[in-house]
Amino acid sequence: MTTYDVRAKRWEHGWELHIAGVGVTQSRTLWDADRMARDLVGRREGLEPGAFEVAITPEIGGGLDEETRAARDAVTEADRLQRAAAAKSREAARRLKRAGLSGRDIAKVLDVSPQRVSQLLRTGTR
Repeated sequence: MTTYDVRAKRWEHGWELHIAGVGVTQSRTLWDADRMARDLVGRREGLEPGAFEVAITPEIGGGLDEETRAARDAVTEADRLQRAAAAKSREAARRLKRAGLSGRDIAKVLDVSPQRVSQLLRTGTR
């Protein structure tokens, strides 16, 4: 699926949406930017709105672009680490169960609630 890159630049009435290879449109808010960009791409390229993706990159300036990018990257990394930790917890819980430990003992070893142990043992085994 084709992705159209959109640079959203602030101006006094909202956002200018610069769509690479297509043109420029406007949106009062970033919330509406996706819809406005899709509308322009669809009309100019003769495509249905669901036939392509848009990737909107806000450009705010004043050092805020780098700061918000760093914040998004940190959230993405935290999510990746959380998923890895959950996978390790599931595997540890399964191995402890195979070793004969009760759910309550597993909870104590992993420092989680017995309910969490039940979730860990259920996840991925269906």
